[in-house]
This record gives sequence, structure tokens and C-alpha cells, in this order.
Amino acid sequence: MKSTKALIDCPCGSAKAYASCCQPLHHGQAAKSAEALMRSRYAAYVLHLENYLLATWHPSTRPDSLDLAHDDIKWLGLEVLREEVTSPSTAIVEFIARYKVGGTRAERMHEVSEFVYTNAWYYVTGQTN
Repeated sequence: MKSTKALIDCPCGSAKAYASCCQPLHHGQAAKSAEALMRSRYAAYVLHLENYLLATWHPSTRPDSLDLAHDDIKWLGLEVLREEVTSPSTAIVEFIARYKVGGTRAERMHEVSEFVYTNAWYYVTGQTN
């Protein structure tokens, strides 16, 4: 059984409570930065919030659907390495996400993600290292 603390900590690793971190974004509040959107998207993967992920994905690169209910990924943690605002409407966020697939050993995904701001911040694409 998870501890009470584990149930209120935000999955994005911010050390804030979920209710004051990513939950407001998951309920429709706009992200104030590309990093905030990236953290909320990571939390959405942890929580299997497919609709949120699709809604925050730029239409030019968004897939038609996701199937997180059937994945076997357990997300273990997120480390944001940097956020770089490259123009008033673009930014990149570099991060490392740790995860396990099934019962395998932990893996890491090192990605530099691109974001664009139109009426809100949107994830565009990412390059993994």
C-alpha cells in the first residue's frame, strides 16, 4: 500500500503536492512555461491521462490516439536538466525520465523536447539521446 505522502506528491518530481502542481493543468489551467507543460505531460503519462496528452500535443505532430491503458511501463522519476526559451513562442526542455517495462531493469530516456506557444504551450517533438 502506498503511503499518504506518495498519494499527494506530484509525479513530476517537483517536490510539490499534485493538487498545487500538475493537477490544475490536468484540469484545464494553461501551463505558464514549456517546462511546466513538460512536467505535466510526464505526470499525465504516469497517471495514464491520454486525453490531456493528446490535447497538449501540437496538431502538426499529434498521433490519432494513444493506448496507455495497455502499456507495461512503470515510470520511476523525472529529472529536468534545462529549459531554454529559444524565442517568444518556442522553447526546448531537456530531461531524463526513468522507467521499467514489465519486470525488467530500470531504463532511462534522455530527450530534448521542442515546444511551441500559440494560444498555449504545446509539445511538438523530441529527440532522444
